Amino acid sequence: MNKVKTTIVSTLLLSLAMASPLGSAGVASANVSAQAQVYPSSVAPVEASSGAFVDRYQNNVKENATVESNPALKVLSGYLELWTPGKTWDGGTVLNQTVLNANIQKVVEITTKRTEAEGKAAYLDDRRNQSYSVIDGLGPLADVYRQLAGAKTTILDIPADATEVKYDDKGTGEGDPESKLGNMVKLVKTLRGNYSSTNPSKGYYQYPRPFRWSEEVSVLPTLVPAKNPDPTNDGGFPSGHTNAAYLAAIAMAYAVPERYQELLTRASDLGHDRIVAGMHSPLDVMGGRVMATALSAAILNDPENQSLKEAAYQEAHTTLLNQVGTGTDPYSDYESNKQKFTERLTYDFPLIHEQGKAMTVPEGAEVLLETRLPYLDDTQRRWVLATTGLPSGYPLLDDEEGWGRLNLFAAADGYGALVNDVTVTMDAAKGGFHAADQWRNDISGYGKLIKQGTGTLELTGNNTFLGGVQLEQGTLIGSSATAWGNGHVVNNGGILRKNVPGELIVSGNFKQTSKGTLELALAGSDGGPLRIKGNATYGGKLRVDLSGMELSENQRITVITSGEYDAKSAFASVEVNGLPAKTQAKTIYNAHSVQLLITKK
Repeated sequence: MNKVKTTIVSTLLLSLAMASPLGSAGVASANVSAQAQVYPSSVAPVEASSGAFVDRYQNNVKENATVESNPALKVLSGYLELWTPGKTWDGGTVLNQTVLNANIQKVVEITTKRTEAEGKAAYLDDRRNQSYSVIDGLGPLADVYRQLAGAKTTILDIPADATEVKYDDKGTGEGDPESKLGNMVKLVKTLRGNYSSTNPSKGYYQYPRPFRWSEEVSVLPTLVPAKNPDPTNDGGFPSGHTNAAYLAAIAMAYAVPERYQELLTRASDLGHDRIVAGMHSPLDVMGGRVMATALSAAILNDPENQSLKEAAYQEAHTTLLNQVGTGTDPYSDYESNKQKFTERLTYDFPLIHEQGKAMTVPEGAEVLLETRLPYLDDTQRRWVLATTGLPSGYPLLDDEEGWGRLNLFAAADGYGALVNDVTVTMDAAKGGFHAADQWRNDISGYGKLIKQGTGTLELTGNNTFLGGVQLEQGTLIGSSATAWGNGHVVNNGGILRKNVPGELIVSGNFKQTSKGTLELALAGSDGGPLRIKGNATYGGKLRVDLSGMELSENQRITVITSGEYDAKSAFASVEVNGLPAKTQAKTIYNAHSVQLLITKK
């Protein structure tokens, strides 16, 4: 203990005291959401120098103690640019003082500002089985799952003598494999199986826990008895709790993709609680997440697990999701979930590598979206991962295959860009996300969105893609002013629906053929027409909802504005809902608008 203070900690604390604010010393600091992304021309996986992780994951055992022989060590090898492990726990060398200083200083700040509620959550996440904790991400169905799966914990609260006694969870974790949700339980256990331990990596990297770097790190008093007194067998990088939490969360999210982002956020919370507890640093937690992401994809890709993952999905949808939720949902706030998860992907570390590098998508990573975006094929899922990944340049995350830059939360919201034309075919008869889904990302790119199939797709982002929209079948909903991007919009045979209180903008031309239907909701306001900047050609059906508006006879309501209008075209039929009793609406085509004139019947 004395040796580490003299050889490592004194240097680090001196640097902390002298350092300028984060982002100085010639290293840029950046917020994830503020950076421009660069997209690849292909999503074919790179040829990894030691072989693909998904093909080698079973080599993650203690006997394989080199980067070349152990894929877990390889996926985390970006740490070797920050830190050279020593032959002993206190013999390592700091290579990037700016980053590692910030790493410990973040723990000091977080533990110093820790609230009582945060401390309680951190204690429970430390002492409970990680799989049991992650069940919270199921929200109203969490208690139902625990009952049906036989998932139990013996850590119900913080014991009065927790500052003196170490308590271990004697419960069943994710549950009983012979329970009514036995296949879900088995899937979690499989992902957390024999090849998923962080111990080989901890032993290799030998990066000390934060409380061994700085006495200013405030370990949670109730967890002091849980501190390992033997520093030779207590590495901090990567976080085992975080790794286990993400493995359990991804397994459950595969079976219950309806709670995909909520389960990921629960795992993120558990990882962050390791910092709140003073037990791990941000880089430890980031490493645990990256490792779990790669392991999850590898195990889900393993042909030996094919029938199990399918059985777990079916079981979740025939047994669990048919139940009535009995609890509250701590993860009901989408924006809060997104903010927390995104910030913790990088913890706003300074950028230290080349910026502007296009994403590489690891071999097999598409399986992580297999149930969340089931109507896309594997190549399309890889494009989703490529266009929602993190920018390059962050410490640890620029691994050779691309695992560190994956952002599964964003990927669950669909494409981040249409690099090429994208055809989406959704079959409503299959139910679930095949029947209806929502893309919430801000979609850029040069490609066109082509919607086929009977399902419904809703776009909510501030979209700028240039290729336009082509609707062939089903329903496409625009729930933001720029939902349909900056190109032309063509409706050849589906329902095109405006679902935004203000204007919905078509930046290019608009054309609807005889088989198309345009639905415009103007409820509550007459100030939100469909605004077509280019030329307009009308056909098919027009449906307008005026419910909630104060209407009177002889009132004119503008429902569409446009540039030039093809005077030879017109809607074959116009349906208007929400009219006052004994009134009707007459459709009037002007040079640059379509209006409804309210008249007496």
